[in-house]
Amino acid sequence: MIRFENVSKKFVSKDNETIAVNNVNLTIHKGEVFGIIGFSGAGKSTLVRHINLLEHPTSGNIYFDDVNLTQASEKELRKYRQRIGMIFQQFNLLSQRTVIDNIVYPLEIAGADKKERIKRADELLALVGLEDKRKAYPSQLSGGQKQRVAIARALATNPDVLLCDEATSALDPITTRSILALLKEINEKLGVTIVVITHEMKVVEQICDRVAVMNAGVIEEIGAVKDVFLNPKSETTKRLILPEDNGLKRDENRRILRIAFDGQSAFLPLISSLTIECDAMINILGANTENIGGKAYGQMLIELPKDADKEKQIKKYLDSQGIYYEEGGKGHEQGHDRTA
Repeated sequence: MIRFENVSKKFVSKDNETIAVNNVNLTIHKGEVFGIIGFSGAGKSTLVRHINLLEHPTSGNIYFDDVNLTQASEKELRKYRQRIGMIFQQFNLLSQRTVIDNIVYPLEIAGADKKERIKRADELLALVGLEDKRKAYPSQLSGGQKQRVAIARALATNPDVLLCDEATSALDPITTRSILALLKEINEKLGVTIVVITHEMKVVEQICDRVAVMNAGVIEEIGAVKDVFLNPKSETTKRLILPEDNGLKRDENRRILRIAFDGQSAFLPLISSLTIECDAMINILGANTENIGGKAYGQMLIELPKDADKEKQIKKYLDSQGIYYEEGGKGHEQGHDRTA
């Protein structure tokens, strides 16, 4: 549906030249939730602004349903932009307009009939669960409610694609999960293709089908979320999965096992079971797992015992439970893929 072909973007100033997007080739399929993840300055937002040509590439081509947008006229671009909705981190609601008036605004610009505008807005209010906030102003809403209004507004013109640029970064974890669940529901109910820009792996894990990892304007890795999470290939991906600032650092003086959870039951008492089944004391070095719908997503770092037999027992038990792990420490890293 959306295809980037050798796309590059260069920003040139008097004293500096920056390549924000560097020779990107990428295809986003109709109906999928596609994530683009990377650290600040990776070029994610610049890349996504090329989808609706708010940024024009320095070189390369961008296709929307096999139409080359880089060669389209301004009139044609306006038509295609109506098929692409966008939501942002800071909501961008019009403070002097009520919720209903914010939602109908794109339809006013498009010249839609007033009755049809109101009907569509009421349908969207029901979809995002804000029927009781119809006449409220943005200042009277919570952050999550503002983002729900922004989502409804972005859907007003029945777009085929919804671009989400760090749409949950300003929200607390509980609200973030509810917004991501809403986006997934919209994807499934309406068939809208969703592109999610984020720097948080937990966002990708919860909502995305596939993900591209971006660094310094380059896409370093792309694949199904599960595959990228369980078997990260680039250093950027490993840093995103195992951030250095949350206690999950590699320790060169310990033998460490990273256990990855990609949808196992959140009620599985893994550490207790390891301790009992393997008769070994398990030292947890860190964890960043989440319970999403009764399933565990995330990872845990444990220290392997110095007893070689205990270590074998631990790995054998993890194998029997179908749990992915990889060994690290002292410069050694070994992946175990249960699908191999």
